[in-house]
Amino acid sequence: MNLDLRDYAVRTDLAVESKEMAETVHGGPLPGVQEQVDEHDGIKITRLDVTDENASQQLGRMMGHYITLEVPGLRSQDTDLQEKVSAAFAQEFSAFLNKIGINNGAKVLIVGLGNWNVTPDALGPLVVENVLVTRHFFELARDQVAPGYREVSAIAPGVLGITGIESSEVVQGIVERTKPDLIIAIDALASRSLERVNTTIQIADIGIHPGSGIGNKRRGLTKEILGIPCIAIGVPTVCYASTIVNNVLDLMKTHFNDESSDGQGAETKQIMGLLHDLSEGERLGLVKEVLEPLGHDLIVTPKEIDEFIEDIANVIASGLNLSLHEAVTPDNVASYTH
Repeated sequence: MNLDLRDYAVRTDLAVESKEMAETVHGGPLPGVQEQVDEHDGIKITRLDVTDENASQQLGRMMGHYITLEVPGLRSQDTDLQEKVSAAFAQEFSAFLNKIGINNGAKVLIVGLGNWNVTPDALGPLVVENVLVTRHFFELARDQVAPGYREVSAIAPGVLGITGIESSEVVQGIVERTKPDLIIAIDALASRSLERVNTTIQIADIGIHPGSGIGNKRRGLTKEILGIPCIAIGVPTVCYASTIVNNVLDLMKTHFNDESSDGQGAETKQIMGLLHDLSEGERLGLVKEVLEPLGHDLIVTPKEIDEFIEDIANVIASGLNLSLHEAVTPDNVASYTH
């Protein structure tokens, strides 16, 4: 069986997943990718620095800094854990700002990308609803603003199908008039792993392309286009059906191997036939070859998305409030979040 795999790739917006796939192909760690991993209180934090062009091409990711917080326990809707994640996010984000040279006085524009009418895509607008905005106070009564706050504005520009205007064009107009020093863009992403959907937050300094989570890239929000640094914050809320089928086949293979009486997986090969010897890329190519002509390579989101999207939006908003305003503390942050 010969498959043309050039048009097939595992769909993911997460740098950690791109690294995992690239290392599988490469057979080990990639030169030009620096990784640091910490894990505590059920929160796994992975910091990746992609430092050269060759590594960038192998990963399919731009050179830059990436931080990923993975918290499987978020599915349990544990409020104590959510508070810990907000605090960890705030600590990482503050360090991230320092790393890329953003000072405490920098003016910030927060952009909530996505369609507020579509639950898995409503992350950005929901974060905007819950962040502390202060620019109007600085404009109208600067001398009355208490110490410990910075100038923050926020916008949810909608999507092209609703407004008829590219999000990037809306943001570019706002940047020209209000002149922020930094953009923070929040958007929903896609993952290759079911375990990471609804449980992972990614921070990156490379900007963002609205619609990337559903493979519908638009004109980006990047430093090259907007003239100021643009930090992207994303959460995977969807998976492609082909990715899910591929994952299930992999899980079946592992399960049959574990249950095999000889411990060598001979029975697994009998059960799975040709699928047993296909690589992940070949298997995914086969799944897509079957699904796409039928129009069944759907974009799938978990049934709990309604509850989750509110929770994760509050986690990110609380983390942003803590990291952007010194006057906001873990003790009073709840009063700033709706």
